[in-house]
Amino acid sequence: MNLGFIAAVAACGLLVSAPASAQGVKIGVLNDQSGVYADYGGKYSVEAARMAIEDFGGEVFGHKVELVTADHQNRPDLAVAIARRWYDADGVDMITELTTSTVALAVQELSNEKKKIDIVVGSGTSRLTGDACTPYGFHWAYDNHAIAVSTGGALVKAGGDTWFFLTADYAFGHALEKDTSEIVTHAGGRVVGSVRVPLNSSDFSSFLLQAQSSKAKIIGLANAGQDTSNSIKQAAEFGIFRQGQKLAALLMTLSEVHGLGLDAAQGLVLTEGFYWDHDDRSRAFSKRFFERTGRMPNTNHAGTYSATLSYLKAVKAAGTKNSDAVARKLKELPVDDAFAKGKVLANGRMVHDMYLFEVKAPSESKKPWDYYKQLAVVPGDRAFLTAKESGCPLTK
Repeated sequence: MNLGFIAAVAACGLLVSAPASAQGVKIGVLNDQSGVYADYGGKYSVEAARMAIEDFGGEVFGHKVELVTADHQNRPDLAVAIARRWYDADGVDMITELTTSTVALAVQELSNEKKKIDIVVGSGTSRLTGDACTPYGFHWAYDNHAIAVSTGGALVKAGGDTWFFLTADYAFGHALEKDTSEIVTHAGGRVVGSVRVPLNSSDFSSFLLQAQSSKAKIIGLANAGQDTSNSIKQAAEFGIFRQGQKLAALLMTLSEVHGLGLDAAQGLVLTEGFYWDHDDRSRAFSKRFFERTGRMPNTNHAGTYSATLSYLKAVKAAGTKNSDAVARKLKELPVDDAFAKGKVLANGRMVHDMYLFEVKAPSESKKPWDYYKQLAVVPGDRAFLTAKESGCPLTK
């Protein structure tokens, strides 16, 4: 057996060594804390979950709510090993965040086997509430279909009718390209080509040259995290913007825009389900988050807050932490918090409005973290598939 793998699981075990409580509730945040998605989620999503527990009151049924956390290093095998230990030995009741689609799908399968609830926030694959749906699986902040509808459809309508994709070569990227391609074609556009890019690439030059030579009006970045940031930086070096091609970041958040800076990111079009400066409620939450972390939250951070808070509300409403009872309450109760107002469908998909943004030019930004101008609101019922449309066998 791989000694590095054993050491990684053991290290994670150090984080969860506290004895499990039969009465209390224990929540696990399992995500990438050291790799390409560390800013996208990482320790900031952990802090968001901690805020949710505090806002709920810190206890349920007279017992303290516990939070445990681990880094899955974007490895499904490691993620499943950690989740199995959490469920079997440490009494974890629910796992959330689950960045990357391969990890989320693997942990959701294990959660179903163990009859434990998982609420995915950081992964985009629509399969989680489609053909891979389970009675205990939920999907919260966004999915590939919603991103495709909100970004792809809008750009075609604005004249961006030819597309070339730079696609992360794993389940998330493949699904995001497929979903966006279908939306682009349905809206009257045309996909002229695509190229697969290994995860965590440092050199995008050959891929960008292919995109540039395609003459497509839109280069769709079907990647995320640092990969998106690196591809945008190198696209600017290649002068792609000056030659009239436009970049569409199909999964980009405030964190990556902040890392790039407005000079590099200006003009990008992207979709998020949350923006810190959207309304008074989002501003109040974000101010508190900033005081704790030194940065404004993105969709993933706010979504983890919402998922954690909604789970605790469902436990309280059910009067038990039994997964079947809590799952029923999650699907009955409306979602109404700093992240969004929404509803949970029979397949576990949380439906809420999505927002199409364009990144401001430096001259347009009037204060710190003032990065977006809103182009459109895409109603949740249009952005997300219905339970019937999703292909989830539980809803047939």
